[in-house]
Amino acid sequence: MFSKKIWFMVSILMVAVLALSACATPAPTEAPVVPEAPATEAPAATEAPAATEAPVVTEAPVVAPMIGLLLVGPANDAGWSQAHFDSMSYVQEKIPGTELLYLENVYTGSTAHTMTPSELAADMAAKGAKVVIFNSDDQKDHAIKFAQENPEVFVIHASGDTAWKEGKNYIDLPNMKNIMGRMEYGKAIAGCAAALTTQTGKIGFLGPLINDETRRFAASSYLGAKYCWEKYLGKDPAALEFKVTWIGFWFNIPGVTLDPTQVADDFYNTGYDVIISSIDTTEAVTEAKKFFADGKQVWAVPYDYAGACEGADDVCLGVEYFNWGPSYVKAINSAMDGTWESSFELVGPDWADINNRDTSAVGFNKGAALSADNSAKIDQFIAELGGGLNLWTGPINLQDGTPYLADGEVGTDLQVWYLPQLLEGMEGQSE
Repeated sequence: MFSKKIWFMVSILMVAVLALSACATPAPTEAPVVPEAPATEAPAATEAPAATEAPVVTEAPVVAPMIGLLLVGPANDAGWSQAHFDSMSYVQEKIPGTELLYLENVYTGSTAHTMTPSELAADMAAKGAKVVIFNSDDQKDHAIKFAQENPEVFVIHASGDTAWKEGKNYIDLPNMKNIMGRMEYGKAIAGCAAALTTQTGKIGFLGPLINDETRRFAASSYLGAKYCWEKYLGKDPAALEFKVTWIGFWFNIPGVTLDPTQVADDFYNTGYDVIISSIDTTEAVTEAKKFFADGKQVWAVPYDYAGACEGADDVCLGVEYFNWGPSYVKAINSAMDGTWESSFELVGPDWADINNRDTSAVGFNKGAALSADNSAKIDQFIAELGGGLNLWTGPINLQDGTPYLADGEVGTDLQVWYLPQLLEGMEGQSE
């Protein structure tokens, strides 16, 4: 009887201990639901153009994010917007499972949408986008507004200077990042190819609208042309004509901008035998093909997109292009792994291989119309740039004759970025 009572009490104690142990262990929670893919399909896994000063591609996060991409133009424009769109294939390759929401023709005044760019971005966030990319300077104010109103969403503005603490337009937005390629180098190479090829000494520059970015790209093209004209050809820089015509936006808007087809035709009809394009679309090379078919010796250097020379072997000297993929992978992974920092990032060529898709943000694909001799000179010029040649070294005067960089003075990033005028020796409007 006594032993039974002891056994009974021991049994009660054992049950109590087990009950306490069960209370100390929390029940497992359900895994978060990953949003389903949006109706808009992500781009097919195509080869991306080359990458940057080498942002290191980190390991993919445990849960791949949904990305929102706002394109200022069409995804197949063979220019700026397509370069961004195709970079998403690279992102999906490096971060498997990444989903993409994208919209085309997102710019101020566009009739393609009933909502503003910031409202469109908010709609993407509501659908599950954790990172939203605005891909145009035209979207700047909307990118800022969206970032301010949605601090939980990571915002990348391709171009822009909002996150540049030393810049003129800094705003403290922890969720905002600016990324831009050092296209000054690509434009300089384009200018060099044009100067080496022209038979008339007259180079046309087909520009978009006028702002800090477009002035410095036009000026960089001129500096590259002037350098190669003088050094490799031994010609007087004063004999080189370099004219800039602005159409008023990144691409043609009938009734709003100048028609880039007409501008290109005007160049070719007035003795300018090479056009360097800095707009998002292909009118320069398209018109060059027409003039060539009529027996005229003309050439073009398109812009933005690695494949812009395709189908234009007779006239395309090459294309300077952006490779956004590695920078986007780095930024997106930082958003997911907790290492994100608001930053202004200027990323440049990998001088060991400017067309390396994993390491070079700015590349130059030579065109079939570039002669073998001039191709070798372009290689030499690229080697000089990679070896430290800085074309933004004084003396450099502004278009109105005002000194900008003194003799031997090397321009800072701020001086180059915020170029207030075109340069002495260039023809065209500065404002």
